[in-house]
Amino acid sequence: MKNPHDIIVSPHITEKSVRLSYGDPLIRDEKLLVRTYTFLVATSANKIEIKNALEAIYNAGKKEGDKISVTSVRTIRVPGKAKRVRTKGTANPKQGYQPDRKKALVNLAKGQVLEDFGV
Repeated sequence: MKNPHDIIVSPHITEKSVRLSYGDPLIRDEKLLVRTYTFLVATSANKIEIKNALEAIYNAGKKEGDKISVTSVRTIRVPGKAKRVRTKGTANPKQGYQPDRKKALVNLAKGQVLEDFGV
């Protein structure tokens, strides 16, 4: 069994992901609001492992009424971009690549919030 902290690398904080974490602005009732959070995950992780890892990390040491439940997980594989790397002493730059990444968009149950998401 994999360690949950090896599966969930870090939260992915961008303007769009912060906007998604606030939920739909047209819904006024907090109990009906569905929030979406974005995380960078291991490239080998599948949706079931991501769901179990998030619930294990955020439910550790909480009471039964305060625990979160993940309703859906969507994943996106982002291939690494090609970069030109210039080495010292040579005039010709070499071709290099950034590593591949994988993002997970996670929906929580209605009315649930991650307090320490990083926002």
